[in-house]
Amino acid sequence: MVSLRRRPPGRAPAADRLPGRPPWILVLPALAGLAFLVLPLAGLLVRAPWSTLGTRLGEPQVLEALRLSLVSATLATGLCLLFGVPLAWVLARVPFPGARLVRALVTVPLVLPPVVGGVALLLALGRRGLAGRWLDETFGITFPFTTAGVVLAETFVAMPFLVISVEGALRAADLRYEEAAATLGASRWTIFHRVTLPLVAPGIAAGAILCWARALGEFGATITFAGNFPGRTQTMPLAVYLALETDPQAAIVLSLVLLAVSVLVLAALRDRWVSTT
Repeated sequence: MVSLRRRPPGRAPAADRLPGRPPWILVLPALAGLAFLVLPLAGLLVRAPWSTLGTRLGEPQVLEALRLSLVSATLATGLCLLFGVPLAWVLARVPFPGARLVRALVTVPLVLPPVVGGVALLLALGRRGLAGRWLDETFGITFPFTTAGVVLAETFVAMPFLVISVEGALRAADLRYEEAAATLGASRWTIFHRVTLPLVAPGIAAGAILCWARALGEFGATITFAGNFPGRTQTMPLAVYLALETDPQAAIVLSLVLLAVSVLVLAALRDRWVSTT
């Protein structure tokens, strides 16, 4: 037998309290904002050379830029995982003086103009930089205007996405599982890789996807720190910039590839975003 609860007097569901017709003063700006965001994408799709798309995707310069972008973004994501996950764990689980300052420093690349980030990398890791001079004189290692420089530039701008995502997952994780493992005699390392990592695996995956997408689309820090040399440092965003002056159709093709990657990233993260709303 189904029991019916009486609604408390003076209370109504949120849907009942909302007006039946949305105010046009909000709807019109919302539609204008949507059109502003969609119109550039529509322009890209309409002007795309669909009839010659396959041929242009097979051109050597396009394939080389695509290969370099995929490899460098993947390597940058690996570095972000290597350093970012422990950093996120420290920020989430280890109280220490200056934690807020460290967290602010971690997020600086999010708001720092990418070109400024490239200049900062040059001053730090260039041949005359703070650490670059020592690396060059001691080990003969130079990063500017090399493929390794591309990876470092992408790592610098992408790591905050991973750290923020993983730290949020760690703070939301249930500590009782880790406490139970500790009472059973598990070491801290065992708890970390057997309990903590599986708990926050979705957050790590989401952060890695965002990190990879941000690295793939990086432009300012890359061109400032690594240059724009075809086959060595010219990633897809840099190739788009160069092709706009010489071959606009190739620039559109490369832009379509980056757009497709962005859509795939949104599709991969959709379930996580929907589950948190």
